[in-house]
Amino acid sequence: MTPPADSYGLGPRHRTSLFAESVKDVRISFEFFPPKTEAMERTLWESIKTLEPLDPAFVSVTYGAGGSTRERTHNTVKRILTDTALKPAAHLTCVNATREEVDAVIRDYKEAGVNHIVALRGDPPEGARKYEAHPGGYANAAELVAGIRAIGDFEISVGAYPEKHPDSPTLAADLDNLKRKIDAGATRAITQFFFDSEQYFRFLDHCQSYGIDVPIVPGILPVTNFKSLKGFAGACGASVPAWLGELFEGLDERPQTRALVAATVAGELCRRLYAGGVRDFHFYTLNRAELTFAVCHMLGHRAPLQQGATA
Repeated sequence: MTPPADSYGLGPRHRTSLFAESVKDVRISFEFFPPKTEAMERTLWESIKTLEPLDPAFVSVTYGAGGSTRERTHNTVKRILTDTALKPAAHLTCVNATREEVDAVIRDYKEAGVNHIVALRGDPPEGARKYEAHPGGYANAAELVAGIRAIGDFEISVGAYPEKHPDSPTLAADLDNLKRKIDAGATRAITQFFFDSEQYFRFLDHCQSYGIDVPIVPGILPVTNFKSLKGFAGACGASVPAWLGELFEGLDERPQTRALVAATVAGELCRRLYAGGVRDFHFYTLNRAELTFAVCHMLGHRAPLQQGATA
């Protein structure tokens, strides 16, 4: 005798797979970091070429702490412009530079045809305990956004923190700061990574209560190394659930298994967000294309079939 569906204690939400819903309207974007070596450069461009067919809305290129990768960031952004069909977004910070120096970078991007900047306060330089504004520089991200807006009609993305920035004393103070960035001219916010969809939706509610009405795009980090993840999380104020650590326990020497677990975790998170109405997703790729490609595939965002290919 076949038992009725509810005899297993499964409610209506759980009787259908998260992956059953057809997805046609997702918009994605990717974040890369500039390479330090020739080998890393090859990996970066292989990753870019692998993900390019997914037709992202934009791809962003990070800045190192203290502006340490400034030249590499600029070179990577400009090469994306010339060698691909992608739309690059350049990260820009306030750290270790005067307003005049930062403004010169903004104008250089404008002349090169870069129309999207990710404006961030930036992390303290290596060895510094806390962030301090550079004398004569932009004091914070809100000031930087206003400076960018004064120079050109850029698309401007800023950071958002579902669990608050580590330097903010309270979530309310952090939301006040985000509101200042939006009021200064930012057009979207991209969140720090998280692993609980409800955490993101609660954050959306908080943003709405503060009158923040720009898109709040969830930042998705497919986990490649759990030890490194804990370091990232500590630096940005993100919590790592105990269940995630248990999933990766014993897999230090099994990179392929780690990748399978990582894709499953991130794919499920994206599908839960989609079921809640999210249509824009930003992926922190760590320059690892296959894992991000797999998560996009699980989300339902596919590269178009090549001519002559079969489904």
